[in-house]
Amino acid sequence: MVTYDIREARRMVAAHVRAAEDAAEALRGGLAGVGVVLPGLRIVPASCLGDAPVPLVDLGRCDLGTALRLAAVLAVQEGAGDDVHA
Repeated sequence: MVTYDIREARRMVAAHVRAAEDAAEALRGGLAGVGVVLPGLRIVPASCLGDAPVPLVDLGRCDLGTALRLAAVLAVQEGAGDDVHA
């Protein structure tokens, strides 16, 4: 018989959500450091539901100026040979 500990499940869900929030905040801070702001950057609330949530970080929409700044930052990184992998 498999037992289901609701308290442990809630702790795991909370840990996943916190990790996604931390990732979004780190991304927000890193982008701000290079002059890029994604106003729609957020955690998708519905992705945090259920017994085994997979929180999604939504980058949102941005205007043309923001897209061009982000592209410029990425081009500089690519030119510098910095390889960033998750």
